[in-house]
Amino acid sequence: MDNFRRKTPEEIFHSISRLRRGTLKIYIGPVSGSGKTYHMLRDGNALKQRGIDVVICAVSTLQRPETVEQLGDLERVPSIHWRQGEAEFKDLNLDVLLERNPEVVLADGLAHRNRPGARFPTRLDDIKFLLANGISVITTVNVYELEGYTEIARKLTGIDVKNTVPADTLELADEVRLIDVTPEAILSRLAEGHFKVNKDLSLFRRGNLGVLRELALRLVAGEVNESLEEHREEMGLVGPSGASERILVSTQYHWNGSIYIRRGEQIAKRLNGDLRVVTFRNFKRPLSKEAAAFRRSMIKLAGKIGCGLEELPFRGRRSIPDALVKYASQHNVTRIVMGHTKHSRWQELRQGSIVNRLLRKMRNIDLFLIADRAEHDGERILPAILTPNREFEKYRRLSEEEVAEKIHKIKRGKFKIYIGAAPGVGKTYTMLREGNDLLKKGVDVRIGLLETHNRKETTAQIGSLGIIPRQIIPYRGVGLEEMDTAAIVRSCSEVVLIDELAHTNVPGSKNRKRYEDVMEILDSGINVIATVNVQHLESLNDAVEQITGIRVRETVPDSILRMADEVQLIDVSPEALRQRMREGKIYAKSKIDQALNHFFKTGNLIALRELALREIADDVDERLESLERKSSLRGPWRRKELIFVCVNLTPCAERLIRRGFRTAYRLKAAWYVNYVHIGGPPTAELQKRLESLETLTARLGGTFVVHKGAHIRQIAGILSGKADEAGATQLVIGQSKQNLRNKLRQGSLVNRLIRLSRHRDVLVVADYDPNLAL
Repeated sequence: MDNFRRKTPEEIFHSISRLRRGTLKIYIGPVSGSGKTYHMLRDGNALKQRGIDVVICAVSTLQRPETVEQLGDLERVPSIHWRQGEAEFKDLNLDVLLERNPEVVLADGLAHRNRPGARFPTRLDDIKFLLANGISVITTVNVYELEGYTEIARKLTGIDVKNTVPADTLELADEVRLIDVTPEAILSRLAEGHFKVNKDLSLFRRGNLGVLRELALRLVAGEVNESLEEHREEMGLVGPSGASERILVSTQYHWNGSIYIRRGEQIAKRLNGDLRVVTFRNFKRPLSKEAAAFRRSMIKLAGKIGCGLEELPFRGRRSIPDALVKYASQHNVTRIVMGHTKHSRWQELRQGSIVNRLLRKMRNIDLFLIADRAEHDGERILPAILTPNREFEKYRRLSEEEVAEKIHKIKRGKFKIYIGAAPGVGKTYTMLREGNDLLKKGVDVRIGLLETHNRKETTAQIGSLGIIPRQIIPYRGVGLEEMDTAAIVRSCSEVVLIDELAHTNVPGSKNRKRYEDVMEILDSGINVIATVNVQHLESLNDAVEQITGIRVRETVPDSILRMADEVQLIDVSPEALRQRMREGKIYAKSKIDQALNHFFKTGNLIALRELALREIADDVDERLESLERKSSLRGPWRRKELIFVCVNLTPCAERLIRRGFRTAYRLKAAWYVNYVHIGGPPTAELQKRLESLETLTARLGGTFVVHKGAHIRQIAGILSGKADEAGATQLVIGQSKQNLRNKLRQGSLVNRLIRLSRHRDVLVVADYDPNLAL
């Protein structure tokens, strides 16, 4: 009905003003030398080829050859030069630009401060002025030049930033594009003299470059999340998007309230999620002195970590589950965090169990129960990694296995992956461009497998690169083409380019999956540059289905990313990607409408983009922690975790295994998947099902264990006992699907497991219901 509401005069005026205002696009990168100006100029040339009037002003190429090449024949409007000490600066020449009145202006340095006496004090003000006069602007900025991130960057890297822009500057932009670049690429460009550094070289240490890269990834992910929320609200969609986590901590004014908030903060950071805290309060009764003191300290803590604390009215113990579920649904919460109950089974039967009622009512929301182990484990917030004593470590003699592993790593080729949120973002294009750049430097580069999908821009990038012919494999009377791994190994090339890592090979091939072929090529000492989309990562399979409604069948294990020496994201806005689709640059014309209305829907692309940004940010953080940096953007975690996943044979088992892996990966923990078999020897069908679950577990790096029991009522006891033997710190189980009759006859397995596991954390994973996400 809102579509038929009469617009107010203010809304009409705002809409008309938007029509006359110029468009703002911002390229953001982690640091100077990341390629922002290069891409901005390339963008300008593409616009000019379409007949749009583009000029450049105050653009600094710093004589980088590849950037200078992108200047092409773009018209330059002279900037205003001025000096301060030995430094020379360029200001936008607003009077000349207004007189020239182009459609688009390209200008570097969004955080630049103008000369004394200029019309406006900053370049940001200049750009706002141009936009108000109907001139569109494309500009660049580094992540550490945004207020709010400046201080974080200073603390983590020591960088001193003089010129900044307000933190909300990106909100002014119609499009923000991240230029992701690995520290290795930056350091390589620096060593080859592609750009010079006049400032402190300490900024260009590998660890510092990694921190700034992660900051940029998380910043843009946050911006994308806001646009996703706005889009879903406009479309009338409710429930979690599947791209990000929202954590709700339910606590009380008690001595452990602050502990729960801190644990919630840790979980939110490790999951890249937002945090909310609620407590229930009887407003008709005054708080005791003790409760009032706890309230003050908890409000102070919540304010310090930036989440706030909201008080909900307490109408009785039995009303808490309904109130929590209602609040969680209204705020798109993905996980409720609370403490284990201390009530006995008889107390729960008499007064009602909050946890049991929550589990009956919650849909698409996980429940995380915190074990109260402060007395046994002490402080929960401890370093993320057990760091060995390096002084003693260097004297330790390596075992034969360790020596063999190190030799293998030395001989193995280097592995780089370009990853994107969806097809068409430019992964293959960028891979080919890098291949040609290496070829110009005298490196022997060849194409091992290329899928251009008849995209002209991609085909044009082949250039002088040699192509290793594919092999023909007979299948059902037809010869099908496949990558010739043996020929690639025989070629002894220095670098091979290979598209679409997740591809499944033709039956009869030596290896089932293309990524297995790549492993073989790397083991032969050949370097590989490859491409993959984020939806093909195995552990994200459920999240991608939740976002798009499509189950991706071709996947690669997440270990592929960890195995790579470099992982670089190719970021493109959903609007730009959909425009490429309309122009026929991604799929054939016959498939365009179907793609735009299904996988390439705006909401899907925004969510997948956020998923990709957060995934690569996590990968960067893991690499930083492996360098043993003292600080981490995701915060510390406990020293030792062991994740114990409990599965049955329902289709939810795969979902639990993937969730177990992601939990263990973020906590750097060992993890086990456990199944209890009741009765005699398993049937052939059952054995096949168990083998498929074991295969998935192994692909993700876990251990699959089958236990035996005589009766179904023993399952909870067996799992709890085995978890104790293993030293498990967190139990991962699925939400019960038992009907009331079976619960009365057999007892609730989930409830019994929770009761037996009050000394450890328990994650109850919700069974996703797509009907509740609309």
